[in-house]
This record gives sequence, C-alpha cells and structure tokens, in this order.
Amino acid sequence: MSQPSILVTGASGHLGRRVVDLLLAKGAENIIATTRKPEALGDLAAKGVDVRRADFEDEASLESALAGVERALLVSTDALDKPGRRTSQHLAAVRAMVKAGVKYVLYTSLPNAANTTVTIAVDHAKTEEAIVASGLDYTILRNNLYADYFPYSLAPAVASGKLVDAKGEGAVAWITREDCAQAAAGALLAAKAGDRIAVDVTGPEPVTSAQLAKLLGELVGREIVHVSVTPEAMLEQFLASGMPRGIAEAMASFDGAIAKGDLSNVTDAVSRYAGRPPTSVNTFLAQHAATLKAAAK
Repeated sequence: MSQPSILVTGASGHLGRRVVDLLLAKGAENIIATTRKPEALGDLAAKGVDVRRADFEDEASLESALAGVERALLVSTDALDKPGRRTSQHLAAVRAMVKAGVKYVLYTSLPNAANTTVTIAVDHAKTEEAIVASGLDYTILRNNLYADYFPYSLAPAVASGKLVDAKGEGAVAWITREDCAQAAAGALLAAKAGDRIAVDVTGPEPVTSAQLAKLLGELVGREIVHVSVTPEAMLEQFLASGMPRGIAEAMASFDGAIAKGDLSNVTDAVSRYAGRPPTSVNTFLAQHAATLKAAAK
C-alpha cells in the first residue's frame, strides 16, 4: 500500500525543517516541503523530497503547492509585524487546502488560544476556528513555550542573580522544539480519517519561575532568586531594552497569562506521538550548562 503524501510548510524554518528530517529518518515517502525560496532546500531535494514554492501572501501559490497532498502540517508563521497579517496567512492556507483536496491538516497552535490574554493568541484561535469549520480532518497541536530560548533569556538572571518577570506563582509546562518536532512527525504518520483532535503538547511538569531560578542557581553554582514585578513594569523593561512595542506587549502578555495558569497544563502528547517522554527543564538546562555558566563570568 502506498504511503500518503505529506506536506510540511515552513520547511526552511527550525521546526518545519526538523519535522521533514524526522519523516525522512522514519522512512516516510512522498514528502513535500514548501518554502518561499526552494533553492534554499536543495539538500532536501537531493534526498528525494519534493520541494515546492509556497508564499502565504499568494494564495494561488499555496493551492498549487498543495496539489496532490493528502496530509499537511501548517506550521504557524512568524508574521507578527502587523495585526491580523498572520491570521490572514493562515486562513489563506486553510482555504487553499480545501480547494486542493487535502484530506488532513495538522496545525501548530498555542494552549488556551481561545481564552488566554496573550495578544498574539487571536491568530491561533481564528485559525483553529477555520480548521474546525473547513470539514477537513485535523490534529491541532497546541505547543507550549519553548525552553530552547533559556541559554539566552536566562543569561541576565545568571549574571545578576535575579530572575525578573511578571509570571507570579504561575507555572509553564516548558517544552523543547525537538519534542514539538518529534510529536508533529509522529502525529503526521499516525493521522487517520475521522480524526478531530486538539491536544496540548507539553513538557513533563509545570515549572514556576521560583523553581526555575532554584534549578538555574544549582546548575551555575550561585544563588538566583525570582523577583516578581507587575506586567506593566515588565513591559517598560522590554521597551527599555529596545524591543519593538508589539513584541514587547506580546511578551508581557505571556507573563500575565502564565500568572493566571494558562500554560501550566501537562499532557502525554509527546509520549503518545514521539514514543518517548518529553525532556524536562532540568535536563535541558544541564544540556546547556556551559553556555549558562559562561553568563556568570
């Protein structure tokens, strides 16, 4: 029996590219990778991947790229420069999937997208609504926040001994990008007709900032304390660092949502789709110990 044709959008990005690599490693055939610049994925083409051009600002290109596709992974775009732009891109992709005859869509979303106060969550909520209304079979993968940024985002805390944020006593079920990619690849291969699945993709436990500060301090060999401030103070700190206002507001809104518990849910999605437990925060920190310890010098 022939394998289904599987398309991955954003294959030039970190998550999309890793999913394609994992599908190849798992022996999947009929893999299609899309990007705005196909020449950037020549190495995948050499491995037998069908590399196609797709531009989320050009719906006709999306429909053309989706021709003959049975399953598609829609990786959420990073078009956050203008309110509504990312929503428009995603909805164009969903319409193109319907027109092209795609049977199954997987989408990378955010936990509690419909109810959270995170400013950029509206893009995910509207995309989820469009997918549910499309008639396509689907799996919505609500990925929690990446721990991958820790080596950089935690460097100031290591240097100063203070982890400053507006998360309060809220916890995050931090996950690695690798675990998200493993779950997405597994979900693509496990998809079956009639699926209507929405699942949080999370790390193994919720971790508060106080707990994170303690783990970090033990790793680098110095005391690090959590200092809780207001979301307004956090926004001012982000702006003072030179961060664009839209991004700063989004970052501050994440802290507020975390304080309310919006990102603390834990599921077995990684174990279910990847066949192994997700990486813990402690393990991830240990893997990046050298970088984090360097920030203390």
